[in-house]
Parts: sequence; C-alpha cells; structure tokens
Amino acid sequence: MDKVVKITEIPGARLLNRGKVRDIYDAGDHLLIVTTDRISAFDVVMDQGIPGKGIVLTQISKFWFSQTADIVKNHFITDIVADFPAPFNQYQEMLAGRAMLVKKARPLPVECIVRGYLAGSGWKEYRQSGTLHAMALPQGLQNSSRLPEPVFTPSTKAEQGLHDENITFEQMLHLVDRATAEKVREVSLSIYQRAVGIAEAKGIIIADTKFEFGTLDGEIILIDEVLTPDSSRFWPKSRNTSPGSRSRATTSSICATTWKPSTGAKPSPPQLPEEIVRNTAKKYKEILEILKG
Repeated sequence: MDKVVKITEIPGARLLNRGKVRDIYDAGDHLLIVTTDRISAFDVVMDQGIPGKGIVLTQISKFWFSQTADIVKNHFITDIVADFPAPFNQYQEMLAGRAMLVKKARPLPVECIVRGYLAGSGWKEYRQSGTLHAMALPQGLQNSSRLPEPVFTPSTKAEQGLHDENITFEQMLHLVDRATAEKVREVSLSIYQRAVGIAEAKGIIIADTKFEFGTLDGEIILIDEVLTPDSSRFWPKSRNTSPGSRSRATTSSICATTWKPSTGAKPSPPQLPEEIVRNTAKKYKEILEILKG
C-alpha cells in the first residue's frame, strides 16, 4: 500500500494555512499547495489518511486545468519538484505528484457551484418546495434526475469548521460586484459543460461540482482544486444510472455510511475499517485512470 502523507513539515518554509486536506506554503511570488492524504467528513478530519489520495487529487486538477485553460486562465504553474524554489525542491519524495506551484491570487469570497443533476441539498429542497435554489423546477423529478439545464448555485465560503450557506445570485452581489458575479457564473457553466462532455465520453457522470476563483492583476482566474472527487459528485454511467439509485462517489459519503457525528461538542473521528480505507483509495485511483485514459 502507498505511504500515507497526513501532514507536511518543510524546514525553512513558511506555512500559511493547514486546511482539512491541503497545506499551503509561501513560495515568494507564488504559493506551494501540497495536497495531503487527509480525509474529512462532516468537517471532521479523520485520524487515518487515504493512501495516494493527495497525488490523485493533484493530478486530476492538473488534467482539468489543461482541459479548460482556453475558457479561463488558472493558477497552475508546475508540479515538477525540481522546478520548485528552495527549500521545496529538496523534498522530491514527499512532494512528487502531490504539490503544485501556483500563482498568488486574491480568492473571491464565494464558492461557485454548478448542478447538472438533482442531488444532495438540491434534492432536499426540491422535495420540500419543488424548487432548486428558489428556482421553480418541473414536477415529477426524482432523486438524481438530470436537470433541464445546468444551474449555477453560489454559496458563501465559510471559515474552517463552519458550514457554507447557499445564496441566491442577488445575494452574491453583496459579496462581489455584478460584473465579477456574471463572469464567474458564465465561466463556471462553461467549464462544467466542457467537463461533462469529456467525462461522459469516458463513462463518468459529473452531477455537480464546486469551483473557486480569484483575481490576479485585475483578471479572474480559476484556483484551488478543480473537478475532483472531493469537489464534485461523480457517478459511473455503466451502473446505477437510473434516477433514484445513484450515490456520491466521494470519501465523505463512504465515511458517512459508517458514522455521523452528534450535534454539540466537536466530535472525535471514528477509526475507519481497513476495507473502507483500501476501497476509497481504489475509487480515487480509478477516477484518475479513467479520465487520463
């Protein structure tokens, strides 16, 4: 089994942030983003990691950055460790495949979600009110039904440990100016539609996904991760393809099948069975292999 990298320590480097999955370092004019093998469910980081997960997420993002660069510029510079500035270039074994040198951008305070199928919180809202993000939908849709057309549904970007909140496009205008909001809506839908065409040809349905954008020199660019199993809902076309029978192919959903924290005090994570760790690692690798052919 691959070695698990749960935390990174790079002497001489300044750590800017350690998130649920990523360690972000200052690299002078750039940033170094290291995707670890940490996993989380319900905003709780598990004690165990998923072998190879960080490498898979980094390489999937790299794939999609290259596939969508003509739609919008992105922050990716290189993932070749030898080309990283010192001291990062001295840590080939730890960083190979899981680290990206990226441009420094100012992140927008919103998350840009595109939904092509009715699932998750969208399905919950539809059952209650027949709407998605307060927009009326046709009657008779089922869980996992394909929407008439993809829908842009922004959310707030909460601090770590707190939950993002869905907002309307008009509410989004309190966080960014109208030109920026309209631009990221247009770009988000374009990227999603491009990705859907590529993925479906390879046997993968992308039900929904989350994008993050930033500004650099007055221009909007795509940042963070993109179209990974951590930021998207992936379904196989080959099986369980009828509405009502699909499930979310992510680590969080796998963890959630065995544990759900109680409300109140910060919960302690459960010990994941070895079978779940092994099967989750396998699912991540399968998605990368399918996408890259």
